[in-house]
Amino acid sequence: MDIQIVAHKFYDYSTFIRGYSKETVKRYRQMINFYCKFAQITKLEEVTDKNIREFFIFGRIERQWKPKTFILFVFSLKVFFRWCIKEGYMEKNFAEGLETPKVEKRLPPKLTKQDALKLLEVVYNYPYDFKYLRYRNHAIFSTFLFAGLRKHELLNLKYTDVDIENLTFFVRQGKGAKDRVVPMSYTLAQTLKKYLDERRRLKKTCPEFFTSLNRDMGLTNMGIRNLVVKIKATSKINFTIHKLRHTFATLMLEGGCDIFSLSKMMGHSDIKTTTIYLAASAEHLRGQMNKHPLNDICLTSHLADGR
Repeated sequence: MDIQIVAHKFYDYSTFIRGYSKETVKRYRQMINFYCKFAQITKLEEVTDKNIREFFIFGRIERQWKPKTFILFVFSLKVFFRWCIKEGYMEKNFAEGLETPKVEKRLPPKLTKQDALKLLEVVYNYPYDFKYLRYRNHAIFSTFLFAGLRKHELLNLKYTDVDIENLTFFVRQGKGAKDRVVPMSYTLAQTLKKYLDERRRLKKTCPEFFTSLNRDMGLTNMGIRNLVVKIKATSKINFTIHKLRHTFATLMLEGGCDIFSLSKMMGHSDIKTTTIYLAASAEHLRGQMNKHPLNDICLTSHLADGR
């Protein structure tokens, strides 16, 4: 059986039956194609335990896959082969017996409060050719830092999803195909108002909230990528959009936000995912240490000794 024909049926199943996101299906396609190219196979019958293991040895040693990349490849092929078995195309899942490396527990990268403020300052004061870009780009980076949205969530925001009057974002089909409501601070609302004034001035009417300068259409993935490259070069701050999301989470905890509320804002399905930010926030942990009940007793004792 032609492996590409079977794979396309799997992609359709993943999209229309399972409801997986475009990004997930794209990942399946890339990883299956990469395996087929490496193993030089075109038929499903040519999948063997030997070429599967050779593929993962190649990835780990030659391509220097990190543990997370290795595990993602294993998971993707395992899901595909599992579906093939269910549909009667295969009898054995050769990815099931693979041993996976231990994932390193690293703290999420983030910006300091000072760098976050500097970044917003650079974005606003950049010498743009058009005033519209100043307000739009400042609104984009403010949304990342003040609301913690993911890149695709920001690009998918519709005009009607942003309720400045009630200080909320409605995030449609975020990660895991989940809708959620994210609160908006008053500071962010003022920034978005300035952008909206410019958007109306240029008579932008497309449904997307963040729009292109030259055309009446939503900002594209390439457009935001070019913007990030430009601001990184100007600010000399090494950041990614996901790093801005980590920065939002850490700053929220340092400001006193509880972990349950933060988990809801971030759109995490499991609160354990959110708890990693507790370790990333030294300021938050230091504040919790001040709650130790012996602190007051020792302080009273020191004051008594000083009398």
